[in-house]
Amino acid sequence: MSEYILEMKQISKEFTGVKALSDVNFKVEKGEIHCLVGENGAGKSTLMKVLSGVYPFGTYEGDILFEGTVQQFNKINDSVKAGIAIIYQELALFPDLTVYENIFAGNEVKNSGIVDWNRTIVEANKMLNKVNLDVNPETLVKDLGVGKRQLIEIAKALSKDVKLLILDEPTAALNENDSENLLELLGELKKQGITCIMISHKLKEVIAIADKATVLRDGQTICTLDASKGEVTESLIIKNMVGREIDDIYPKRSKKTFGEKVLELYNWSAYDSKLGRQVVKNANLHVKQGEIIGLAGLMGAGRTELALSIFGNAKSYKLDGDLVIDGISTALNHPNDAIKAGIAYVTEDRKGDGLFLIQDIKNNISVANLYGISKNGVVNQNEEIKVADEYKNSLHIKASSLEQVVGNLSGGNQQKVSLGKWLFVGPKLLILDEPTRGIDVGAKFEIYSVMNKLIDQGLSIIMISSELGEVLGMSDRVYVMAQGEIKGELQIEDADQEKIMQLATL
Repeated sequence: MSEYILEMKQISKEFTGVKALSDVNFKVEKGEIHCLVGENGAGKSTLMKVLSGVYPFGTYEGDILFEGTVQQFNKINDSVKAGIAIIYQELALFPDLTVYENIFAGNEVKNSGIVDWNRTIVEANKMLNKVNLDVNPETLVKDLGVGKRQLIEIAKALSKDVKLLILDEPTAALNENDSENLLELLGELKKQGITCIMISHKLKEVIAIADKATVLRDGQTICTLDASKGEVTESLIIKNMVGREIDDIYPKRSKKTFGEKVLELYNWSAYDSKLGRQVVKNANLHVKQGEIIGLAGLMGAGRTELALSIFGNAKSYKLDGDLVIDGISTALNHPNDAIKAGIAYVTEDRKGDGLFLIQDIKNNISVANLYGISKNGVVNQNEEIKVADEYKNSLHIKASSLEQVVGNLSGGNQQKVSLGKWLFVGPKLLILDEPTRGIDVGAKFEIYSVMNKLIDQGLSIIMISSELGEVLGMSDRVYVMAQGEIKGELQIEDADQEKIMQLATL
Protein backbone atom coordinates (compact mmCIF):
# COMPACT_ATOMS: atom_id res chain seq x y z
CA MET A 1 0.00 0.00 0.00
CA SER A 2 1.30 3.46 -0.89
CA GLU A 3 2.53 5.69 1.91
CA TYR A 4 0.76 9.05 1.92
CA ILE A 5 2.62 11.97 3.45
CA LEU A 6 -0.53 14.11 3.14
CA GLU A 7 -4.25 13.36 3.17
CA MET A 8 -6.87 16.11 3.08
CA LYS A 9 -10.32 14.63 3.66
CA GLN A 10 -13.63 16.30 2.78
CA ILE A 11 -12.26 19.82 3.13
CA SER A 12 -14.91 22.56 2.83
CA LYS A 13 -14.36 26.30 3.17
CA GLU A 14 -16.82 29.20 2.89
CA PHE A 15 -16.35 32.96 2.48
CA THR A 16 -19.41 35.07 3.33
CA GLY A 17 -21.83 32.51 2.01
CA VAL A 18 -19.73 31.51 -1.03
CA LYS A 19 -18.41 27.94 -0.92
CA ALA A 20 -14.80 28.07 -2.13
CA LEU A 21 -14.13 24.39 -1.34
CA SER A 22 -16.71 21.61 -1.17
CA ASP A 23 -15.73 18.20 0.23
CA VAL A 24 -12.30 18.24 -1.42
CA ASN A 25 -10.23 15.08 -1.10
CA PHE A 26 -6.53 15.33 -1.89
CA LYS A 27 -3.79 12.74 -1.29
CA VAL A 28 -0.06 13.04 -1.90
CA GLU A 29 2.39 10.14 -1.74
CA LYS A 30 5.72 10.56 -0.03
CA GLY A 31 8.54 11.53 -2.41
CA GLU A 32 6.38 12.42 -5.41
CA ILE A 33 5.83 15.61 -7.39
CA HIS A 34 2.11 16.22 -7.36
CA CYS A 35 0.67 19.03 -9.47
CA LEU A 36 -2.55 20.81 -8.56
CA VAL A 37 -4.33 22.25 -11.57
CA GLY A 38 -7.60 24.01 -12.33
CA GLU A 39 -9.02 27.25 -13.62
CA ASN A 40 -8.62 30.46 -11.65
CA GLY A 41 -11.12 30.38 -8.82
CA ALA A 42 -11.15 26.56 -8.76
CA GLY A 43 -9.89 26.56 -5.15
CA LYS A 44 -6.23 25.54 -5.56
CA SER A 45 -4.66 28.34 -3.52
CA THR A 46 -7.48 28.22 -0.97
CA LEU A 47 -6.81 24.52 -0.40
CA MET A 48 -3.09 25.18 0.13
CA LYS A 49 -3.85 28.04 2.53
CA VAL A 50 -6.00 25.65 4.55
CA LEU A 51 -3.10 23.20 4.60
CA SER A 52 -0.49 25.76 5.61
CA GLY A 53 -2.51 27.36 8.42
CA VAL A 54 -3.24 30.67 6.69
CA TYR A 55 -6.86 29.64 7.22
CA PRO A 56 -6.59 28.17 10.73
CA PHE A 57 -8.21 25.09 12.18
CA GLY A 58 -11.84 25.77 12.94
CA THR A 59 -12.41 28.02 9.91
CA TYR A 60 -12.93 25.02 7.61
CA GLU A 61 -14.53 21.58 7.74
CA GLY A 62 -12.70 18.31 7.21
CA ASP A 63 -9.43 16.71 8.33
CA ILE A 64 -5.77 17.18 7.48
CA LEU A 65 -3.50 14.20 8.04
CA PHE A 66 0.24 14.80 7.74
CA GLU A 67 2.51 11.78 8.11
CA GLY A 68 -0.52 9.83 9.36
CA THR A 69 -1.40 12.26 12.18
CA VAL A 70 -4.42 14.56 12.27
CA GLN A 71 -3.22 18.18 12.33
CA GLN A 72 -4.76 21.35 13.73
CA PHE A 73 -2.66 24.18 12.31
CA ASN A 74 -3.68 27.50 13.88
CA LYS A 75 -1.01 29.57 12.13
CA ILE A 76 1.68 29.26 9.47
CA ASN A 77 4.40 28.55 12.04
CA ASP A 78 2.53 25.41 13.09
CA SER A 79 2.73 23.93 9.59
CA VAL A 80 6.36 25.04 9.23
CA LYS A 81 7.27 23.20 12.45
CA ALA A 82 5.60 20.09 11.04
CA GLY A 83 7.82 20.31 7.93
CA ILE A 84 5.52 22.06 5.44
CA ALA A 85 6.73 25.11 3.49
CA ILE A 86 4.78 27.11 0.93
CA ILE A 87 6.27 29.51 -1.62
CA TYR A 88 3.86 31.94 -3.20
CA GLN A 89 3.99 33.56 -6.63
CA GLU A 90 4.73 36.92 -4.99
CA LEU A 91 8.08 36.23 -3.34
CA ALA A 92 8.40 37.15 0.33
CA LEU A 93 12.04 38.28 0.46
CA PHE A 94 13.61 41.39 1.92
CA PRO A 95 15.29 43.12 -1.05
CA ASP A 96 17.64 45.27 1.06
CA LEU A 97 18.98 42.33 3.06
CA THR A 98 21.66 39.87 1.99
CA VAL A 99 21.05 36.40 0.63
CA TYR A 100 22.15 34.74 3.89
CA GLU A 101 19.98 37.07 6.00
CA ASN A 102 16.96 36.20 3.85
CA ILE A 103 17.57 32.45 3.98
CA PHE A 104 17.57 32.43 7.78
CA ALA A 105 15.12 35.29 8.44
CA GLY A 106 12.96 34.19 11.36
CA ASN A 107 15.08 31.07 11.73
CA GLU A 108 18.37 32.61 12.79
CA VAL A 109 21.45 30.52 13.56
CA LYS A 110 22.25 31.34 17.18
CA ASN A 111 24.93 30.59 19.74
CA SER A 112 23.90 31.16 23.37
CA GLY A 113 20.97 33.29 22.18
CA ILE A 114 23.13 35.50 19.93
CA VAL A 115 23.04 35.31 16.14
CA ASP A 116 26.21 33.63 14.85
CA TRP A 117 26.72 35.42 11.52
CA ASN A 118 29.81 33.46 10.50
CA ARG A 119 28.00 30.16 10.92
CA THR A 120 24.94 31.66 9.21
CA ILE A 121 27.02 32.35 6.08
CA VAL A 122 28.45 28.81 6.16
CA GLU A 123 24.98 27.29 6.48
CA ALA A 124 23.61 29.62 3.78
CA ASN A 125 26.28 28.33 1.39
CA LYS A 126 25.13 24.77 2.10
CA MET A 127 21.55 25.71 1.26
CA LEU A 128 22.64 27.51 -1.92
CA ASN A 129 24.55 24.41 -3.00
CA LYS A 130 21.39 22.35 -2.49
CA VAL A 131 19.51 24.55 -4.96
CA ASN A 132 22.49 24.78 -7.36
CA LEU A 133 22.72 28.55 -6.99
CA ASP A 134 26.20 30.01 -7.37
CA VAL A 135 25.97 33.45 -5.76
CA ASN A 136 27.86 35.19 -2.98
CA PRO A 137 25.67 34.87 0.14
CA GLU A 138 26.58 38.47 1.02
CA THR A 139 24.88 39.78 -2.15
CA LEU A 140 21.82 41.96 -1.61
CA VAL A 141 18.67 40.24 -2.89
CA LYS A 142 17.61 43.35 -4.81
CA ASP A 143 20.68 42.89 -7.03
CA LEU A 144 19.53 39.45 -8.21
CA GLY A 145 17.12 38.45 -10.96
CA VAL A 146 13.71 36.86 -10.40
CA GLY A 147 14.96 33.35 -11.17
CA LYS A 148 17.68 33.51 -8.53
CA ARG A 149 15.26 35.01 -6.00
CA GLN A 150 12.94 32.06 -6.55
CA LEU A 151 15.82 29.67 -5.75
CA ILE A 152 16.61 31.67 -2.60
CA GLU A 153 13.00 31.15 -1.47
CA ILE A 154 13.47 27.41 -1.94
CA ALA A 155 16.80 27.53 -0.07
CA LYS A 156 15.00 29.33 2.75
CA ALA A 157 12.42 26.53 2.89
CA LEU A 158 15.13 23.84 2.87
CA SER A 159 16.84 25.52 5.83
CA LYS A 160 13.78 24.60 7.91
CA ASP A 161 14.07 20.85 7.26
CA VAL A 162 11.11 20.85 4.92
CA LYS A 163 9.37 17.54 4.15
CA LEU A 164 6.61 18.89 1.92
CA LEU A 165 7.38 21.84 -0.36
CA ILE A 166 4.44 23.68 -1.95
CA LEU A 167 5.07 26.02 -4.89
CA ASP A 168 2.28 28.30 -6.12
CA GLU A 169 2.88 29.23 -9.78
CA PRO A 170 6.69 29.12 -9.32
CA THR A 171 7.55 29.81 -12.97
CA ALA A 172 4.93 32.51 -13.69
CA ALA A 173 7.52 35.31 -13.76
CA LEU A 174 10.49 33.26 -15.03
CA ASN A 175 11.96 33.00 -18.51
CA GLU A 176 12.31 29.61 -20.17
CA ASN A 177 15.87 28.95 -18.98
CA ASP A 178 15.06 29.79 -15.34
CA SER A 179 11.89 27.71 -15.57
CA GLU A 180 13.82 24.69 -16.85
CA ASN A 181 16.40 25.08 -14.07
CA LEU A 182 13.65 25.20 -11.46
CA LEU A 183 11.96 22.08 -12.79
CA GLU A 184 15.29 20.24 -12.82
CA LEU A 185 15.82 21.29 -9.20
CA LEU A 186 12.44 19.88 -8.20
CA GLY A 187 13.52 16.58 -9.76
CA GLU A 188 16.71 16.64 -7.67
CA LEU A 189 14.78 17.46 -4.48
CA LYS A 190 12.54 14.49 -5.22
CA LYS A 191 15.64 12.25 -5.28
CA GLN A 192 16.53 13.68 -1.85
CA GLY A 193 13.16 12.52 -0.51
CA ILE A 194 11.40 15.87 -0.50
CA THR A 195 7.76 15.79 -1.60
CA CYS A 196 6.53 18.64 -3.79
CA ILE A 197 3.12 20.06 -4.59
CA MET A 198 3.17 22.46 -7.53
CA ILE A 199 0.29 24.69 -8.60
CA SER A 200 0.72 25.66 -12.24
CA HIS A 201 -1.24 26.88 -15.26
CA LYS A 202 1.60 25.86 -17.59
CA LEU A 203 0.42 22.47 -18.74
CA LYS A 204 3.66 21.62 -20.55
CA GLU A 205 5.50 21.93 -17.23
CA VAL A 206 2.88 19.81 -15.49
CA ILE A 207 3.21 17.11 -18.14
CA ALA A 208 7.02 17.25 -17.95
CA ILE A 209 7.36 16.90 -14.19
CA ALA A 210 4.23 15.54 -12.51
CA ASP A 211 4.01 12.03 -11.07
CA LYS A 212 0.34 12.77 -10.47
CA ALA A 213 -1.95 15.71 -11.16
CA THR A 214 -5.14 16.49 -9.26
CA VAL A 215 -7.74 18.64 -11.00
CA LEU A 216 -10.03 20.99 -9.08
CA ARG A 217 -13.08 22.62 -10.62
CA ASP A 218 -15.51 24.98 -8.87
CA GLY A 219 -14.08 24.05 -5.47
CA GLN A 220 -14.43 20.31 -5.95
CA THR A 221 -12.03 17.44 -6.66
CA ILE A 222 -12.64 16.22 -10.20
CA CYS A 223 -9.95 13.56 -10.57
CA THR A 224 -6.34 12.58 -9.96
CA LEU A 225 -4.36 11.63 -13.07
CA ASP A 226 -1.41 9.24 -12.88
CA ALA A 227 1.58 9.83 -15.17
CA SER A 228 2.70 6.20 -14.85
CA LYS A 229 -0.59 5.21 -16.51
CA GLY A 230 -0.20 7.77 -19.29
CA GLU A 231 -3.04 9.92 -17.92
CA VAL A 232 -1.20 13.24 -17.48
CA THR A 233 -1.85 14.63 -20.95
CA GLU A 234 -2.85 18.08 -22.14
CA SER A 235 -6.18 16.94 -23.55
CA LEU A 236 -7.23 15.06 -20.40
CA ILE A 237 -6.16 17.88 -18.08
CA ILE A 238 -8.03 20.49 -20.11
CA LYS A 239 -11.15 18.35 -20.41
CA ASN A 240 -11.30 17.90 -16.64
CA MET A 241 -10.36 21.51 -15.84
CA VAL A 242 -13.02 23.21 -17.94
CA GLY A 243 -15.59 20.42 -18.11
CA ARG A 244 -15.35 20.23 -21.87
CA GLU A 245 -12.78 19.46 -24.54
CA ILE A 246 -10.95 22.35 -26.16
CA ASP A 247 -9.93 20.82 -29.48
CA ASP A 248 -7.92 23.86 -30.43
CA ILE A 249 -6.49 26.00 -27.64
CA TYR A 250 -5.96 28.81 -30.15
CA PRO A 251 -9.30 29.60 -31.86
CA LYS A 252 -9.04 30.17 -35.60
CA ARG A 253 -10.21 33.37 -37.24
CA SER A 254 -12.89 33.06 -39.90
CA LYS A 255 -10.92 35.26 -42.28
CA LYS A 256 -7.64 37.12 -42.50
CA THR A 257 -7.81 40.40 -44.37
CA PHE A 258 -5.35 43.18 -43.68
CA GLY A 259 -5.73 46.88 -44.42
CA GLU A 260 -3.26 49.73 -44.60
CA LYS A 261 -0.36 50.16 -42.19
CA VAL A 262 -1.56 51.53 -38.84
CA LEU A 263 1.87 51.88 -37.22
CA GLU A 264 5.41 52.05 -38.63
CA LEU A 265 8.74 52.38 -36.86
CA TYR A 266 11.94 53.34 -38.67
CA ASN A 267 15.35 53.12 -36.96
CA TRP A 268 13.53 53.50 -33.65
CA SER A 269 15.76 53.66 -30.56
CA ALA A 270 15.19 54.29 -26.87
CA TYR A 271 17.85 55.23 -24.32
CA ASP A 272 17.20 54.69 -20.61
CA SER A 273 19.17 57.31 -18.69
CA LYS A 274 18.59 55.51 -15.38
CA LEU A 275 20.20 52.33 -16.68
CA GLY A 276 22.70 54.23 -18.79
CA ARG A 277 22.12 52.17 -21.93
CA GLN A 278 19.93 51.76 -24.97
CA VAL A 279 16.97 49.47 -24.33
CA VAL A 280 15.72 49.58 -27.94
CA LYS A 281 18.14 49.81 -30.88
CA ASN A 282 17.26 50.74 -34.47
CA ALA A 283 13.94 48.89 -34.55
CA ASN A 284 12.06 48.66 -37.85
CA LEU A 285 8.51 47.37 -37.56
CA HIS A 286 5.05 47.83 -39.03
CA VAL A 287 1.50 46.73 -38.16
CA LYS A 288 -1.41 46.57 -40.59
CA GLN A 289 -5.09 47.00 -39.83
CA GLY A 290 -6.65 43.68 -38.76
CA GLU A 291 -3.29 42.06 -38.01
CA ILE A 292 -1.89 40.40 -34.90
CA ILE A 293 1.84 40.93 -34.58
CA GLY A 294 3.68 38.63 -32.19
CA LEU A 295 6.67 40.11 -30.38
CA ALA A 296 8.86 37.25 -29.12
CA GLY A 297 12.14 37.07 -27.23
CA LEU A 298 13.69 36.08 -23.94
CA MET A 299 13.24 38.06 -20.74
CA GLY A 300 15.23 41.31 -20.97
CA ALA A 301 15.11 41.35 -24.78
CA GLY A 302 13.53 44.82 -24.81
CA ARG A 303 9.96 43.93 -25.82
CA THR A 304 8.23 45.80 -22.98
CA GLU A 305 10.61 48.72 -23.40
CA LEU A 306 9.67 48.92 -27.07
CA ALA A 307 5.97 48.89 -26.16
CA LEU A 308 6.42 51.63 -23.56
CA SER A 309 8.39 53.78 -25.99
CA ILE A 310 5.49 53.56 -28.46
CA PHE A 311 2.85 54.21 -25.80
CA GLY A 312 3.68 57.89 -25.32
CA ASN A 313 7.16 57.14 -23.98
CA ALA A 314 5.75 56.22 -20.57
CA LYS A 315 9.24 55.76 -19.03
CA SER A 316 10.68 59.03 -20.41
CA TYR A 317 13.33 57.39 -22.57
CA LYS A 318 15.45 59.46 -24.92
CA LEU A 319 13.95 58.53 -28.28
CA ASP A 320 15.37 58.56 -31.78
CA GLY A 321 13.93 57.51 -35.14
CA ASP A 322 10.52 57.86 -36.78
CA LEU A 323 7.12 56.75 -35.51
CA VAL A 324 4.44 56.87 -38.20
CA ILE A 325 0.71 56.50 -37.54
CA ASP A 326 -1.66 56.15 -40.50
CA GLY A 327 1.08 57.38 -42.81
CA ILE A 328 1.86 60.52 -40.79
CA SER A 329 5.10 60.99 -38.83
CA THR A 330 4.03 61.56 -35.24
CA ALA A 331 5.56 62.50 -31.88
CA LEU A 332 3.89 60.97 -28.82
CA ASN A 333 5.32 62.63 -25.73
CA HIS A 334 2.86 61.31 -23.13
CA PRO A 335 0.53 58.30 -22.78
CA ASN A 336 -2.38 60.73 -23.24
CA ASP A 337 -0.97 61.56 -26.68
CA ALA A 338 -0.87 57.84 -27.50
CA ILE A 339 -4.47 57.34 -26.35
CA LYS A 340 -5.63 60.28 -28.50
CA ALA A 341 -3.74 58.75 -31.44
CA GLY A 342 -5.63 55.48 -30.96
CA ILE A 343 -3.02 53.40 -29.11
CA ALA A 344 -3.78 51.46 -25.91
CA TYR A 345 -1.42 49.38 -23.78
CA VAL A 346 -2.47 46.50 -21.51
CA THR A 347 0.48 46.11 -19.13
CA GLU A 348 2.05 42.77 -18.17
CA ASP A 349 1.73 43.71 -14.47
CA ARG A 350 -2.02 44.04 -14.06
CA LYS A 351 -1.79 44.12 -10.26
CA GLY A 352 1.00 46.66 -10.04
CA ASP A 353 0.37 48.95 -13.01
CA GLY A 354 -2.86 47.95 -14.73
CA LEU A 355 -5.62 48.06 -12.13
CA PHE A 356 -6.75 49.75 -8.93
CA LEU A 357 -7.20 46.59 -6.88
CA ILE A 358 -9.09 48.29 -4.03
CA GLN A 359 -11.65 49.81 -6.40
CA ASP A 360 -14.61 48.13 -8.07
CA ILE A 361 -15.07 46.91 -11.64
CA LYS A 362 -16.92 49.95 -12.98
CA ASN A 363 -14.32 52.41 -11.64
CA ASN A 364 -11.50 50.41 -13.22
CA ILE A 365 -13.18 50.17 -16.61
CA SER A 366 -14.00 53.87 -16.81
CA VAL A 367 -10.78 55.34 -15.40
CA ALA A 368 -8.85 55.65 -18.69
CA ASN A 369 -11.67 57.51 -20.43
CA LEU A 370 -13.54 59.59 -17.87
CA TYR A 371 -14.09 62.26 -20.54
CA GLY A 372 -16.26 59.73 -22.38
CA ILE A 373 -18.78 59.60 -19.52
CA SER A 374 -18.50 63.18 -18.24
CA LYS A 375 -20.22 66.47 -18.90
CA ASN A 376 -18.83 69.79 -17.66
CA GLY A 377 -16.27 67.89 -15.63
CA VAL A 378 -18.85 65.76 -13.79
CA VAL A 379 -18.94 61.97 -14.24
CA ASN A 380 -22.33 60.61 -15.26
CA GLN A 381 -22.58 57.64 -12.91
CA ASN A 382 -25.51 56.08 -14.79
CA GLU A 383 -23.45 56.17 -17.99
CA GLU A 384 -20.48 54.68 -16.12
CA ILE A 385 -22.64 51.75 -14.97
CA LYS A 386 -24.01 51.27 -18.49
CA VAL A 387 -20.53 51.19 -20.06
CA ALA A 388 -19.09 48.90 -17.39
CA ASP A 389 -22.05 46.53 -17.73
CA GLU A 390 -21.54 46.32 -21.50
CA TYR A 391 -17.90 45.28 -21.08
CA LYS A 392 -18.74 42.91 -18.21
CA ASN A 393 -21.14 41.10 -20.52
CA SER A 394 -19.13 41.24 -23.75
CA LEU A 395 -15.92 40.07 -22.06
CA HIS A 396 -17.73 37.52 -19.87
CA ILE A 397 -16.31 38.94 -16.64
CA LYS A 398 -17.42 36.63 -13.84
CA ALA A 399 -18.39 38.76 -10.83
CA SER A 400 -21.30 39.13 -8.46
CA SER A 401 -21.82 42.77 -9.52
CA LEU A 402 -20.11 45.83 -10.99
CA GLU A 403 -19.37 46.91 -7.41
CA GLN A 404 -17.16 43.88 -6.74
CA VAL A 405 -13.64 44.90 -5.74
CA VAL A 406 -11.20 43.97 -8.52
CA GLY A 407 -8.61 42.64 -6.08
CA ASN A 408 -11.04 39.85 -5.18
CA LEU A 409 -11.42 38.63 -8.77
CA SER A 410 -9.48 35.73 -10.26
CA GLY A 411 -6.47 36.51 -12.45
CA GLY A 412 -8.37 35.81 -15.66
CA ASN A 413 -11.23 38.12 -14.70
CA GLN A 414 -8.79 40.83 -13.61
CA GLN A 415 -7.20 40.61 -17.04
CA LYS A 416 -10.59 41.02 -18.69
CA VAL A 417 -11.26 44.15 -16.61
CA SER A 418 -7.87 45.53 -17.67
CA LEU A 419 -8.76 44.77 -21.29
CA GLY A 420 -12.18 46.41 -20.92
CA LYS A 421 -10.57 49.52 -19.48
CA TRP A 422 -8.48 50.01 -22.60
CA LEU A 423 -11.15 49.02 -25.08
CA PHE A 424 -13.31 51.81 -23.66
CA VAL A 425 -10.84 54.41 -24.97
CA GLY A 426 -11.66 53.21 -28.50
CA PRO A 427 -8.19 52.25 -29.78
CA LYS A 428 -7.22 51.18 -33.29
CA LEU A 429 -3.96 49.59 -32.06
CA LEU A 430 -3.94 47.50 -28.91
CA ILE A 431 -0.62 46.48 -27.33
CA LEU A 432 -1.04 43.37 -25.15
CA ASP A 433 1.95 42.67 -22.91
CA GLU A 434 1.85 39.02 -21.72
CA PRO A 435 -1.97 38.95 -22.01
CA THR A 436 -2.41 35.46 -20.51
CA ARG A 437 0.33 35.37 -17.88
CA GLY A 438 -0.86 33.64 -14.72
CA ILE A 439 -4.31 32.69 -16.00
CA ASP A 440 -5.74 29.26 -16.67
CA VAL A 441 -6.38 27.56 -19.97
CA GLY A 442 -10.13 28.27 -19.98
CA ALA A 443 -9.59 31.99 -19.40
CA LYS A 444 -6.82 31.97 -22.02
CA PHE A 445 -9.24 30.61 -24.61
CA GLU A 446 -11.67 33.42 -23.77
CA ILE A 447 -8.92 36.07 -24.09
CA TYR A 448 -7.87 34.63 -27.46
CA SER A 449 -11.48 34.66 -28.64
CA VAL A 450 -11.81 38.32 -27.65
CA MET A 451 -8.61 39.11 -29.57
CA ASN A 452 -10.00 37.48 -32.70
CA LYS A 453 -13.28 39.35 -32.32
CA LEU A 454 -11.42 42.68 -32.03
CA ILE A 455 -9.35 41.91 -35.12
CA ASP A 456 -12.54 41.10 -37.04
CA GLN A 457 -13.81 44.55 -36.01
CA GLY A 458 -10.76 46.18 -37.59
CA LEU A 459 -8.42 46.65 -34.64
CA SER A 460 -4.73 45.80 -34.83
CA ILE A 461 -2.82 44.05 -32.05
CA ILE A 462 0.82 43.83 -30.97
CA MET A 463 1.08 40.84 -28.63
CA ILE A 464 4.15 40.42 -26.44
CA SER A 465 4.38 36.85 -25.16
CA SER A 466 7.00 34.57 -23.62
CA GLU A 467 4.93 31.49 -24.53
CA LEU A 468 6.08 30.40 -27.96
CA GLY A 469 2.96 28.30 -28.47
CA GLU A 470 0.87 31.43 -27.94
CA VAL A 471 2.99 33.44 -30.37
CA LEU A 472 2.69 30.75 -33.04
CA GLY A 473 -0.98 30.08 -32.34
CA MET A 474 -2.26 33.67 -32.47
CA SER A 475 0.08 35.77 -34.63
CA ASP A 476 0.00 36.65 -38.33
CA ARG A 477 3.64 37.74 -38.29
CA VAL A 478 6.36 37.50 -35.66
CA TYR A 479 9.16 39.91 -34.78
CA VAL A 480 11.89 38.42 -32.59
CA MET A 481 13.92 40.65 -30.24
CA ALA A 482 17.23 40.14 -28.45
CA GLN A 483 19.32 42.68 -26.55
CA GLY A 484 17.05 45.54 -27.58
CA GLU A 485 17.21 44.76 -31.31
CA ILE A 486 14.73 43.19 -33.70
CA LYS A 487 16.73 40.21 -34.92
CA GLY A 488 14.27 38.96 -37.48
CA GLU A 489 10.75 38.94 -38.92
CA LEU A 490 8.91 35.70 -39.70
CA GLN A 491 5.68 35.12 -41.58
CA ILE A 492 3.62 32.79 -39.41
CA GLU A 493 3.58 30.02 -42.02
CA ASP A 494 7.39 30.02 -41.94
CA ALA A 495 7.76 30.31 -38.18
CA ASP A 496 8.39 27.56 -35.64
CA GLN A 497 9.79 27.41 -32.10
CA GLU A 498 13.30 26.51 -33.27
CA LYS A 499 13.55 29.48 -35.65
CA ILE A 500 12.25 31.88 -33.01
CA MET A 501 14.72 30.61 -30.39
CA GLN A 502 17.60 30.84 -32.85
CA LEU A 503 16.81 34.51 -33.44
CA ALA A 504 16.10 35.17 -29.76
CA THR A 505 19.55 33.89 -28.74
CA LEU A 506 21.55 35.69 -31.41
